[in-house]
Amino acid sequence: MSYCKAIQNMQPADRKALHAHYHDNHYGFPIHDDNALFGRLILEINQAGLNWETILKKEQAFKEAYSHYDIDKVASYTEEDRERLLADAGIIRNRLKINAAIENAKKIQVLQKEYGSFEKWLEAHHPKTKEEWVKLFKKTFKFTGGEIVGEFLMSIGYLKGSHDDDCPTQQKVLAQNPKWAGV
Repeated sequence: MSYCKAIQNMQPADRKALHAHYHDNHYGFPIHDDNALFGRLILEINQAGLNWETILKKEQAFKEAYSHYDIDKVASYTEEDRERLLADAGIIRNRLKINAAIENAKKIQVLQKEYGSFEKWLEAHHPKTKEEWVKLFKKTFKFTGGEIVGEFLMSIGYLKGSHDDDCPTQQKVLAQNPKWAGV
């Protein structure tokens, strides 16, 4: 069952509202800000092995813990910052995922210097199949497997599949010109 249809039957109401807000306003919509792209990558990496609902519930805590996803700030995190994150009950306290966020921020800084922005790096490699994207991400970033890369790219409009064709939100996504629509 698709995410679009699953939300319709979710109970209780607050659970449904949490998912509906993400589905209706964020999932599949293009993101043009590097820090926001980085934030989405952090969330997708942290979802690995967990339920997306867990990540949605902790989304604000992640944003605060990771300096509002400021790439330069996260790239400069020290061992003290790592320990702070490992002690933060509001986020997923997994050393590999925390280290990946910091190392990925550093890598994005390199890509920004080379391409002008993280978004321009993505654009320079578009279009690719999911398999090609996964290879590229695994070569470039830490803690990025097939599900993480696929969901990240769907969630930012690079791969089709975030919404059913008959989902009303699909039309809102299309109005924002996702990359997959131009392929």
